[in-house]
Amino acid sequence: MSVGMETQTQPYRLGEYHSFSAAGTEFLYLVPSGSIFAVEGIAKLVIELLGSGEMSREALVAKLVELGCSREEVENTLQELTEVDALQCDLQEKEPLAVPVQEFPLQRIVLNTTNQCNLACTYCYEYSEDKIAQSAGKEKFMSKEIAEASVEMLIRESAHRPNLHVTFFGGETLLNFSVMRSTVEYAKRRGAEQGKKVEFSLTTNGTLLTEEIVDFLSEHRIGVTVSMDGDKELNDRQRVFHDGKGSYDVLVPKVKQLLKRHRTNSIGARVTLTAGVSDVRRIYRHLTEEVGFQAVGFAPATASPQRLYHIGGQKMDSILDQFSELAAEYRDYALQNRQHGFTNASDTLKELHTGISKAYACGAGLGMLGVGTEGNIGLCHRFVDSPIGKMGSIKEGGINKTVRREFLNTHHIGARYDCHTCWARPVCAGGCYHEAYINQGNTSAANLHHCDWIRGWNDVCLKVYGEIAIQNPEFLNRFAEN
Repeated sequence: MSVGMETQTQPYRLGEYHSFSAAGTEFLYLVPSGSIFAVEGIAKLVIELLGSGEMSREALVAKLVELGCSREEVENTLQELTEVDALQCDLQEKEPLAVPVQEFPLQRIVLNTTNQCNLACTYCYEYSEDKIAQSAGKEKFMSKEIAEASVEMLIRESAHRPNLHVTFFGGETLLNFSVMRSTVEYAKRRGAEQGKKVEFSLTTNGTLLTEEIVDFLSEHRIGVTVSMDGDKELNDRQRVFHDGKGSYDVLVPKVKQLLKRHRTNSIGARVTLTAGVSDVRRIYRHLTEEVGFQAVGFAPATASPQRLYHIGGQKMDSILDQFSELAAEYRDYALQNRQHGFTNASDTLKELHTGISKAYACGAGLGMLGVGTEGNIGLCHRFVDSPIGKMGSIKEGGINKTVRREFLNTHHIGARYDCHTCWARPVCAGGCYHEAYINQGNTSAANLHHCDWIRGWNDVCLKVYGEIAIQNPEFLNRFAEN
């Protein structure tokens, strides 16, 4: 390989990365590409040499040859490391942070089919003291007309996307099951007419499930997420009816019926962690072994620090320790080609495997929008019927493209300056907009209060990924298939 004199004298330095070890192998998680690179042989020597400071290519090659490496292999390795940005030199053109998108096809809508709920969970972001939705005076239930107009917006704004998704949300979604049922039938018909496949999902507290509803969900292959916080003692601390009675005894028989009769799509539990409900291992064991869920995911309640159920830093550290234990269990299952139900691990591993590098924290305002009962369009389901994150109205021409474009410009990772030196930004991109607003009063702010936790969790998952990649790499193929 011929290398010019100017290149030979240019100083080489290490790129931006996070190093970790797994299964006796050293890895680099490369930023901002999000790729994972095993460091062995000559590559390992290069990293070690540049760890002490910059070196010219000429000096670097000479030292490696002196150590017994062939010049050709050295040149090829340097080329490879440069191409993946593990090495940098002044001659390289620095790639700026990707510019914000100006137009983005819609892929998913979340229909808040009602703003009413038969439960009174104390931490609910829609009804708690931290709520931002202004549902007073608005229709309690979404009409068939608004739902169908929302589907039309999804199809119209989806451009050439062949696969679309409708999520049903609330309040408690099943309080408006009749509109959900008619919307599924309408969306499937209209999607077929436009050459698009429409899929569906539902979030519910599960207390209103009936045999008729379960059979409908199964027939139409609707994915279901059930909000449930563990065994009776833990679940009933926060998830109560309006009279204060716990929901567990009503919920469990209905969930077991759901799991027995609905086998055409995924059914998972979604656990909200609070100061009083944080025993992750206990909750996971109960929901998988006693109730029968095959997928369980956890998320802390979104709450300002003064709320009694807010999780402080010390308890978040305990949660990370418990997450780490379940992630290690996930790894052990994977090495035996068994599926584990801890979705926090599987979701992160999928992002790592596919090399995701996010320009935005999530799909909110990008490929996903929420719609309220009266047709108000929000950044996502958490911003529906709030003046914050309003993106237009079904009744007034649909998406306000100017507002949406401004959001995309100001919430892009390039505009979240606190994130620019963080190695975890490819999988975080600053975090949830709703969380940022509740804690900092600004949707574009980075969630700095969670940064150490996010880095810690991603380091755990990188090590799990590395061990699977070395010991049972075929297992990782399932992440590319979904």
